[in-house]
Amino acid sequence: MIFSKLTSTPTLRLASQGLAFRLSKRVGNSVRHSSQLASLAESDVVEPTESAPLRAKTSSRVVSDESDSVSGNWFIIEQILMGSLSIHRIETAVNDPVRSIELRRAAMQALNTPVPSTLPVHGSSFDHATFFQSVSGANCESVIGFMPIPVGIVGPLILDGKPIQIPMATTEGALIASANRGARALSMSGGITSVVTRDAMSRAPVVKASSILQAAEIKRWVESDEGLEEMQQIFNTTSRFGRLLKATAAIAGRNVFIRFSCSTGDAMGMNMVTKGINTVIENVVSRFENVEMVTLSGNMCMDKKPSAINWIEGRGKSVSAEAVIPAHIVKDVLKADVHRMVEVNKTKNLIGSALAGSIGGNNAHAANLVAAVFLATGQDAAQVVESATCMTTMDVIEQDGQPALLMTVNMPSIEVGTVGGGTSLGPQSACLEFLGIKGSAENPGDNARTLARVVCAGVMAGELSLLAALSSNHLVSAHMALNRKPAQTQK
Repeated sequence: MIFSKLTSTPTLRLASQGLAFRLSKRVGNSVRHSSQLASLAESDVVEPTESAPLRAKTSSRVVSDESDSVSGNWFIIEQILMGSLSIHRIETAVNDPVRSIELRRAAMQALNTPVPSTLPVHGSSFDHATFFQSVSGANCESVIGFMPIPVGIVGPLILDGKPIQIPMATTEGALIASANRGARALSMSGGITSVVTRDAMSRAPVVKASSILQAAEIKRWVESDEGLEEMQQIFNTTSRFGRLLKATAAIAGRNVFIRFSCSTGDAMGMNMVTKGINTVIENVVSRFENVEMVTLSGNMCMDKKPSAINWIEGRGKSVSAEAVIPAHIVKDVLKADVHRMVEVNKTKNLIGSALAGSIGGNNAHAANLVAAVFLATGQDAAQVVESATCMTTMDVIEQDGQPALLMTVNMPSIEVGTVGGGTSLGPQSACLEFLGIKGSAENPGDNARTLARVVCAGVMAGELSLLAALSSNHLVSAHMALNRKPAQTQK
């Protein structure tokens, strides 16, 4: 336990337990109220940048005296629990980065959001043998080592009425600090409401007919109720969780591209769907004379590439989210103006992206947040391509007689899972456990859908903060102030 590492004698351990009890009594359940959560996430910072958002101001007290390390530890933890020091700014009060991490984890444990021990801090706590054994034959070939990536947290953030903290793995300095600024503003405003509107993984094989007339016949059968029912019976025998939901076909000459959409439980589901569709296509080919399968994937799926079909039809989880941020929070927390933010979003994310001919790029930097969550939770990193397609909208509305910012984020193809692939590796599994969605849910699919909502929420926090910075013209100054630490190569 982190607490036991921070105290070295029985007396101090008893004192720390008493302190933790007193703090818990003082903080109580009220810490879970959105305003309290927001104060814990307070980041007294300058605005972020598109390539690297921010750095905190220095704390009034720096704890560096090793002879007083235990009392110093508890002073820092008490300041965090009382809201006097942001949990995201411990490094400004402690000169030791490792000790800062331990203190952050201790404070999170006191706040009933403990970090699983399987997410290591020290090299000695990382089980290399087990890691490489789990990788072998599953995640990587010709292994020569591993690449550490730092993991930070964004939050507390209120999502659908519940406080969450989002683990993100990134090497982009200040990205997480920027998202935390957005999270603070969102939580102070009551949080984010999200909804999953579609949930289906696709695979699109191609078959070649002997004529255009036969191609049309195949299309009619595939899209008929009779054809779908027969294919569902076949597909559903190949998996405990996979279910065929829909099939559509497109003709290009004698080629018939059949796009199958399937539910996949808590798995991202590409392997599950590919296996089942292979069996289905064998049956389709056998029904028609002189028909052959050209390829099991004909790129109408559409996997790991930008596409209009995923933007319109969706792939994986389609998620929409909204939040209303009062004008005074936009001004006080984001240092921005509601009307100016709406104008910048329209000009940049809608008009600018249209001029660029972008498909699904109607956002400021959604891929930054998607990639960070994907790396932390063991998702397929290449699927950031379609998972980060996003439209961010902003409008001015009236709330309680005052102007407010209505913000929405719409992401039609978030491809995530909580079982399979990289989710089984220790640190990635620990991040899913931290979110409370490790493995399969009692109702298959619930964990994966929750993860998709979390991704969308993280994107909204990042979008809000960056668009505020852009609207205030703080992009360059923040970039120069924040991500210019002298390079130090680790030996």
